[in-house]
Amino acid sequence: MLPPANRLTRPDDFRRTIRGGRQARRSTVIVYGRLASHDGQREPRVGITVSKSVGGSVVRHRVARLLRHRLRPLVAQAPPGSTWVVRALPGAGRESGTGQVAGEVARDLESAFGELLAGLRSSAEVNS
Repeated sequence: MLPPANRLTRPDDFRRTIRGGRQARRSTVIVYGRLASHDGQREPRVGITVSKSVGGSVVRHRVARLLRHRLRPLVAQAPPGSTWVVRALPGAGRESGTGQVAGEVARDLESAFGELLAGLRSSAEVNS
């Protein structure tokens, strides 16, 4: 579970992050990241979306739990005030070989998050 200070909950925040941020796409997830537009030193916040195209309720909740578990250490590396949205793609809910799929989702998430984190940090250094 992510601490309340790290949760993205308002639809406008999701929309702003997806439309105004950068994205990194992998086979099972898309990660969107955005730096804060002000100097507030808030905690980084993250939101997760898992649509019905991923699977039934049980599968969607399993994928969401996996993503939350894997995001906790990644969010600690994010710049203060940044917002992140992780969108699970249909490949994240494949039933066959769930252990293998869970490993793939985790690798995709870490890879995409790392790519965006490096990109956001380099753009922040250029702007300062």
